[in-house]
Amino acid sequence: MKTRFLTFLALVALLAATSCRSAGPGQPAKTVDQFFRKYEGRSGFKVNDWSAGFTTRLLLLKLGSLGGDNSVTQALSAVRSVKVLTFVPSSGSARQLVAEGLNKEVDGLLASERYTPLPASEAGTAKMRYAARQQGDKVQEVVATGNVDGAPESFMMVAVSGNFTQEQLQQLIKFLPKVKSEMGQ
Repeated sequence: MKTRFLTFLALVALLAATSCRSAGPGQPAKTVDQFFRKYEGRSGFKVNDWSAGFTTRLLLLKLGSLGGDNSVTQALSAVRSVKVLTFVPSSGSARQLVAEGLNKEVDGLLASERYTPLPASEAGTAKMRYAARQQGDKVQEVVATGNVDGAPESFMMVAVSGNFTQEQLQQLIKFLPKVKSEMGQ
């Protein structure tokens, strides 16, 4: 009787562990970079990657000055790279992938990589969720997930890496929804 109970308990634990990381097709990604590499080039997925070289930093500074706030400009000048992954489903199974697979996979990898969840923001019908990875008092990466403007069943993930203070992080969180529609196109 004890053997059956222990076998049953082990089976339940195994099922619970695998269901926590259920994800899209294939093995779940363990890092944000792996997530981008996993879906890059797949049908319906689009990845944009910007590294902040000299020209990009000048453009970010110009973009930040449009915000009219010096702290926004400072936050944007601390950006090293921005990656954007978008997926707009065109079938029922693709919508299911967004509803269950992609969001669960992102939640699992952010939790395992010890990203700190931040307050979500809402702009119209779009909701953005944020998480940050910190080392000491500096923020190394901010990840935002939500949907593409005008496509409520879609998926968008934005990863912004740099070296940000807490104040700059708050400015980025306020600024990202303003440029989300541009980044998703």
